[in-house]
Amino acid sequence: MLKKITYYLYFIFGLIKIVFADNALILQTDFGLKDGAVAEMKGVAFSVDNQLKIYDLTHEIPTYNIWEASYRLYQTASYWPSGTVFVSVVDPGVGGSRKSVVLKTKTGQYFVSPDNGTLTLVAQKFGIDSIRQIDEKYNRLKNSTGSYTFFGRDVYAYTGAKIASGKINFFQVGPLLPLQKVVEIPYQRAEFINGKLEGNIPILDVQFGNIWSNISESLVARANIKKGDILCVEVRKGQEVRYRGRIPYVNTFSGVEPDEPLVYLNSLMNISLALNMKSFSNKYKIYSGPDWAISLEKCN
Repeated sequence: MLKKITYYLYFIFGLIKIVFADNALILQTDFGLKDGAVAEMKGVAFSVDNQLKIYDLTHEIPTYNIWEASYRLYQTASYWPSGTVFVSVVDPGVGGSRKSVVLKTKTGQYFVSPDNGTLTLVAQKFGIDSIRQIDEKYNRLKNSTGSYTFFGRDVYAYTGAKIASGKINFFQVGPLLPLQKVVEIPYQRAEFINGKLEGNIPILDVQFGNIWSNISESLVARANIKKGDILCVEVRKGQEVRYRGRIPYVNTFSGVEPDEPLVYLNSLMNISLALNMKSFSNKYKIYSGPDWAISLEKCN
């Protein structure tokens, strides 16, 4: 009896939320804008609700780069309010065995995506409230069941639009996943260990070639590193050392001469490397991803 009452209360609460739903739909893909794929996704979303607010995160994720998709969600989501629905489609396994899911975070946002590693960083940063597998019998574009290669349009944009517009509540997405875990991509977590800061290079500041890490300002403080210190920096891809040098820790690019290296805090308040008015990435052939690591400490 109590189970029945709980079910009905949940259902009624869902209906109330549907009436007042007015949330943004944010799209991310690796499709680019050379063809009509993104426009098709937006058209499907508008067909669900032509008052829907749809925004682009990016459609320039490098093809099949699940890690970068994961990072761009992590980078962006905290600046959007609770209730925002993110649809991320970087799906090299489209039509295969990977699950189509909606992750609700503890911050009240929704992430619609294949469960292929894309949700690694948002799950870790914002916490998992619950995860549901999309029931494609009810949450799939009408007359699309013969298509096996465009889940971004037929399943993800369609389901995301239904959630954002309030046509369905989270309960109606589909069944809860029993383990309530997402597929995770392994990488070097940021840590202060044995007197040294260790971290990952998740992404580049692509326009300028700066090297962004996941090492936070608070970890820098734990290491007792201060502005003006000279840091011994090492960058590795796997076990291969790609860069080793002594670099000053300064506030901004003009803290060193043109072409000189610097360590600074980026806009996410994480440690980054740069060359003043040049590309650190291009000069030293340093890139980003789960297999790239960085370490730094005060030089003796």
